[in-house]
Amino acid sequence: MSKSIAVIGLGRFGRKLAESLYELGADVMAVDKNPDIVTSIADSVTYAVEANVVNAQSLQGLGLGNMDVVVIAMGTDLVASIMAVMVAKEQGVPQVVAKASDKRMGQILTKIGADKIIFPEEETGFRTAQTLMMDSFLEFFDIDDNLCLLEIKPRPEWIGKNLIELNLRDKYRVNVVAVKDQSEMRSFIDPKRPLEKDTKLLVILEKADLGRLK
Repeated sequence: MSKSIAVIGLGRFGRKLAESLYELGADVMAVDKNPDIVTSIADSVTYAVEANVVNAQSLQGLGLGNMDVVVIAMGTDLVASIMAVMVAKEQGVPQVVAKASDKRMGQILTKIGADKIIFPEEETGFRTAQTLMMDSFLEFFDIDDNLCLLEIKPRPEWIGKNLIELNLRDKYRVNVVAVKDQSEMRSFIDPKRPLEKDTKLLVILEKADLGRLK
C-alpha cells in the first residue's frame, strides 16, 4: 500500500520533494497559497490544492489527518510553519516533518510537535523523498547523478538467509560493498553468513532502481 504524503509549501525544496515522492509511488497532496504554482504542479502529483497556509481553518479543511506523513516545507515562514505543525499534530498525523531555516527555528518546531526537522543546506528534496518512502533506509549518500550509496536494514524476510540465497544483485540490482554487525563495518563479506536482525548493509545502486527496494 502506497504512502499518503502531504507537502505544504512548494518552493524549490517542496516542489522537488513532492514530485520525487510521486515518482516513487506515493499518493501526494501538494499545497501552496500561490495558484500559479499549484496549477503548474498539478500533473506531477496526485492532487494539488491552493490553500492559505497561515490560516488554521484553511489548514484544517485539508484533511491532513488522513495522511501518513505531512511535510511542512516553508522554511522561511516561522508563523506558517508553526500553524501547520500544530494543525497536523492535532489531527493525529503519525509523522510530521518540518523544514527549518536555522537551528533555532528547528528547536521551536520540535517544541510544538514536529517529529523530524530538515535543514535545506543539509538535505535535498530528492534525498528526503527517498528517506520518507523507504523505512529500511538508515543513510543515503549521493555518489553522482546516477549512483547512490545506502546503508539499509535487512528486510524481515532476509533475516536468517545469506547473500547467496538472497541474490540481491539480480533481484534488486544492488551491490553489497560492506556489512556492519555490532558497530563494526567489514568490507570482507562472507556470502554464506546468514544476516541477523541487527545487521546493516552498505550497498551501491543506480537511483533509477531505488523503487525496487520499496
